[in-house]
Amino acid sequence: MVLTTRAAALAALGVFPVIFWPSAATAWLWLLMVALAVGLDVLTAAIPGSLLVQRTPPVAVRLGESSKTTLWVTNTGKRTARGVLRDAWPPSAGAHPTRHTLALPPGERARLTTTLTPTRRGDRAADRVTVRTLGPLRLAGRQRSFPVPGTLRALHPFPARRHIPSRLNILRQLDGRAAVRVRGQGTEFDSLRDYVEGDDVRSIDWRATARRRDLVVRTWQPEQHRRVIIVLDSSRTSAGRVGDEPRLDAAMNAALLLVAIAGHARDRVTVIAGDREVRVRVAGHDRVELLHDTISRLAPVEPRLIEADWPLLAAAVTQASTQRALVVLLTPLEPAAIEEGLLPMLPALAGRHLVVVASVADPTVAQMRTERDTVTEAYAAAAAERSEALRGRTEAALRALGVDVLDEPPQDLPVRLVDHYLMLKRHGRL
Repeated sequence: MVLTTRAAALAALGVFPVIFWPSAATAWLWLLMVALAVGLDVLTAAIPGSLLVQRTPPVAVRLGESSKTTLWVTNTGKRTARGVLRDAWPPSAGAHPTRHTLALPPGERARLTTTLTPTRRGDRAADRVTVRTLGPLRLAGRQRSFPVPGTLRALHPFPARRHIPSRLNILRQLDGRAAVRVRGQGTEFDSLRDYVEGDDVRSIDWRATARRRDLVVRTWQPEQHRRVIIVLDSSRTSAGRVGDEPRLDAAMNAALLLVAIAGHARDRVTVIAGDREVRVRVAGHDRVELLHDTISRLAPVEPRLIEADWPLLAAAVTQASTQRALVVLLTPLEPAAIEEGLLPMLPALAGRHLVVVASVADPTVAQMRTERDTVTEAYAAAAAERSEALRGRTEAALRALGVDVLDEPPQDLPVRLVDHYLMLKRHGRL
């Protein structure tokens, strides 16, 4: 049983009879009348268990966009269900409205729609649906909660997607250019042509030259269907916020842009996200499905306050490809975490693959280094200088192992990473 504010107001009105007929009997008589009215209202209210509630689940949306979920409420009882239905969601789901008015005659069905505008990436699960039915006087009623499952998946907004057309133009230029005259790993044979002064003598095909009695050279084109493995670090270092978002979200933005471009280049892309366990592994050949699956599978991944198990992640890379591949490690360039966890694993990894470490830099640190007007700012600048020095030492250690390092602000990292990938293809290093 539940009471409404009307019941409290009706009980408060008993002050007036007591004023005119001041006695304890008057007060008790009034309270008895209120109790009888409340009891009658409860008895005449529809039974919440007679309502059948079903949900049409919401479709996944990008963060900041809206989706809708629908509740279908069927009255299987013999009384009209009057009252309120509450569709409970966590605050980050951005549900509106959460309360719906019910006036459902027996045997009829109602459609109640809730708009969801999530404010955080990930899965948002619906809580229970609570139905409160009231009697004709609306003094009291009955209440019951039902488990009606429903999950909204808020996808990464992927703001870097606006750079896809410009980078695809560069990729088309690489694919459509004249066959390049390079040799060695990372190239595929294209055709034969007559020797021109300035050609590399190592490209001369002597058998073809003997048949034609003229110098003939082989031409080469950039190799396709190369392997690209992207590793997202979801450990404690990725939980740090840069601006309004965690480092992990900024790293995801860069990873998704690289997936889109590498997929169009017909490379074989594998995406791995993990910390002390591999939480997501996505691979595929169809570029549209690969990007869609990557966005969807990465959506529920949140940073964990634990250290990354780099031997485990390195084993996942080896499992993904035994052939030479471009391995992109999206992890913060934090000296302690890198030197103790990642650095011991890099010699073996860099000996087999082409490794790139991409890190999300905090532009606030660079700003702190330039502001020294007050004592507080001077101490902050000194701390920023020390932090940059430690990061520089770590970066130098990585480069000494033959690892390429990118340390860029969130808005610049996606473009820099894709440009670096295109540069590697241009120079035949993939």
